[in-house]
Amino acid sequence: MTRVLKIGGSILTDKSRELEARPDEIRRVAQEISAHPDDVVLVHGAGSFGHIPAKKYGLPQKFNREGLRVTHRSVARLCEMVVEALSRAGVESLPVHPLSCLCLKGGRIDSFFMEPISEMLKDGIMPVLHGDVAMDITGKAAIVSGDQLVSYIARSLKAEVVAIGSNVDGVLFSGRPLSRITRMDLAQVQSAIGGSGEVDVTGGMRGKLLELLDLADLGIESMIFNAGTEGNIARALNGEHIGTRIGGRK
Repeated sequence: MTRVLKIGGSILTDKSRELEARPDEIRRVAQEISAHPDDVVLVHGAGSFGHIPAKKYGLPQKFNREGLRVTHRSVARLCEMVVEALSRAGVESLPVHPLSCLCLKGGRIDSFFMEPISEMLKDGIMPVLHGDVAMDITGKAAIVSGDQLVSYIARSLKAEVVAIGSNVDGVLFSGRPLSRITRMDLAQVQSAIGGSGEVDVTGGMRGKLLELLDLADLGIESMIFNAGTEGNIARALNGEHIGTRIGGRK
């Protein structure tokens, strides 16, 4: 059973302060993942390691060579922290940096060399990807969000479980989490769903929802859940329905 899990940068970092990791949360997340480590592709958000430097250099609105280098180096540093925490929790994993294996066109993934990810899964290694800068054949360079990575990877691998862990209990509408959202609900709820409360160059909750609805159109359901609540990550990896389900029928 292939599972794609994303842990948001709001869980792993303080998104209001540049390069501010949350080591205790990174350790907790790794421990929970270790309960169900097989056939999991892990994607994590960039948090303050990506969004703040990207905004500082004007990415992705303008092409900036130094900004690309600095931002990628920063998010790779966070990825290494996650990989090390997984190792200490007994999970063998390897970093897969999107900058080096995919290309965008107009901000969307145009080509993605997925073979290393497939081989890692076959050999019992957990691939760990992250939001990253990426080369764009039309705009020179752009940013690929963790949410877009989740959608693409889940389609490619025909994942049975797709879970996005954020810092809220799901998609909130009038202050309460919705149990399920389908494409038909989008017009009704979209105006109430905003971006991130901190610096975010990838679309916040609205961006997550739009990516997952595209996935649902292909028949792959997913969930958005609160990864800050202890035990929820292990429950999500086990296939439990928590948070907000995206797709299917009500």
